[in-house]
Amino acid sequence: MTTEPGLGPTPRGPHFLSPSLLSAPPPAAPAVVNRRWPLMVAGGFAVLALAAGAGGAAGYVAGRDAPTAAAAVRDALPADLVTAAAQARPGVVSVRVGNGSGSGFAFDGQGHVVTNNHVVAAGGPITVVDADGRRLTATLVGTDPGNDIAVLRVDPPANLPALPLAAPGTTRVGEPVLAVGSPLGLSGTVTAGIISALDRPVRLGDGDNRRTAVQTDASINPGNSGGPLINARGEVIGVNTAIATLEGGGNIGIGFAVPVDRARQVATDLINRG
Repeated sequence: MTTEPGLGPTPRGPHFLSPSLLSAPPPAAPAVVNRRWPLMVAGGFAVLALAAGAGGAAGYVAGRDAPTAAAAVRDALPADLVTAAAQARPGVVSVRVGNGSGSGFAFDGQGHVVTNNHVVAAGGPITVVDADGRRLTATLVGTDPGNDIAVLRVDPPANLPALPLAAPGTTRVGEPVLAVGSPLGLSGTVTAGIISALDRPVRLGDGDNRRTAVQTDASINPGNSGGPLINARGEVIGVNTAIATLEGGGNIGIGFAVPVDRARQVATDLINRG
């Protein structure tokens, strides 16, 4: 395999496989990387699609400074983010497809749930687990692989509270945000950061075309895929999709989300066609 300098953000990354669901050890990491997720050409960086990582090893964060960094984020967390997290979590779900899992969120009051296409691409029965631990059967309404968006439907709607979507043009670089989802199967996990950049060209989904993405340093890890990136008002500003990573490492503070304007349009089109 050859590489070139510069960020070449094609998503790659293994599914999160719950150890309790595995019947055999996972394949060796080099075989997985070479066979299914080609390296990103990025001066040692790669971009991973995060349907969820391979067991605990993929979620391990190396470095003795991690507790100190976590404490700094906690101490700086404004009260409005606490409120935003409390408002958003009831509408965020875990999405389980076979042995893999990701995240999603309630899009409307009709039982529609938005997630990533790569979360459900393997096929098979889909189960949505809400914040109360209810396991709900979901059907696939439609997918847009090029934008890495999929829509599910829980029928009956099961009273999942829809998350509000941010108005177009209101997201700003530097504003505080939260990523909500189920990294490594840990449902209802909330991590904080800021918007690092807007309109970052990233190759997401199928094909060679690049799409613009919201970049954030909020910790996004395997299993966060399909979950919402929300602002301090509790509004969805993006759908968490991928991270850049050093080869063999985990989250390094460079995550990407499908902008909510595009996710809203894609999801609405899929629902109308379904």
